[in-house]
Amino acid sequence: MQTPALFSFRALRLAAVLLLGAYASAATAQLNAGPYVPTPWPILDEMLKLAAPKKGEYLIDLGSGDGRLVIASAKRFGTTGHGIDIQENLVKLATETAKKEGVGNRVHFVAGDLFQADLSKADIITVYLLPSIMDKLVPKLIKELKPGTRIVSHDYALEGMQHDNVLEFNFKEKLEISGTTRTVLYLYTVKKR
Repeated sequence: MQTPALFSFRALRLAAVLLLGAYASAATAQLNAGPYVPTPWPILDEMLKLAAPKKGEYLIDLGSGDGRLVIASAKRFGTTGHGIDIQENLVKLATETAKKEGVGNRVHFVAGDLFQADLSKADIITVYLLPSIMDKLVPKLIKELKPGTRIVSHDYALEGMQHDNVLEFNFKEKLEISGTTRTVLYLYTVKKR
């Protein structure tokens, strides 16, 4: 017969293993979101045109890498916001760059799991991740984003969401990244529930 203390310890240990397994699974999914590929500047320009940021709006970049999109939006349009990336070295780089560019007081970057992040205050979401992650992200976007929030997705559509606009370009800068010059940008606006 097990003593209550032994039973509690085993239950606690099992719960810890299950929790760590769930965290590892989410972290693995994040790591498989795609390699770090900085968005070429001409494509970034088009993403911001499509998003049409306004002064004071809040922009969140999922998989923000070096932070260039959040920083450029803050400098050009007066937005605030943050970027989320799983790689701490990129978060550190983005934070340093934001300070150098004079927007460190309006934007910040966090290392973490984008599936655990609170997206509810976003007016604009930008994203450039692999389709397998995008498909898992759609329910979170639908659940957390307020009506009117704009989403700009680079290259991959959000399965199950109706886009407002699709732009297709050819940029030579993309050739090194993906082996093609083709770039597709999708604009979505979150509808009322």
